[in-house]
Amino acid sequence: MKLLVAAVGHRMPDWVDAGFAEYAKRMPREAPIELLAVKAEPRASGKPVAALLAAEAERLRAALPPQCRRVVLDERGGDITTGELAQRMAAWAQEGRDVAFIIGGPDGLDAAFKKSAHETLRLSALTLPHGMVRVILAEALYRASSLLRGHPYHRE
Repeated sequence: MKLLVAAVGHRMPDWVDAGFAEYAKRMPREAPIELLAVKAEPRASGKPVAALLAAEAERLRAALPPQCRRVVLDERGGDITTGELAQRMAAWAQEGRDVAFIIGGPDGLDAAFKKSAHETLRLSALTLPHGMVRVILAEALYRASSLLRGHPYHRE
């Protein structure tokens, strides 16, 4: 199972790239993380927000493998603990499909795209900067995978 982080926006500060890379390199061989950054639609184009989100959704669809499980990250999504994430990761591995965690751009994600996802989760009730979400998600996936392997990184 490959874990994909599909994110709108491709120019992030160096600390975001370094933080994501640090946790990605720690992942076990059986659950690698790959970043799929797609270009955000220019906000200065004068297009309505709905059109911007639709264009970004199309880029995301094109970047994702056709049969992957899609998990949208949204502040209105369901809460999940590290233990629950680990259990889901174990179940997803049994399915044999890649899992894509999708992070929207400045205006979020297209409503139809969100509805088409297999599930919607949130990392926090707070609104987080999109670059920071990449790092937090990578750490959460590493923590959940370490829990599955019995590694002492996670303590409850």
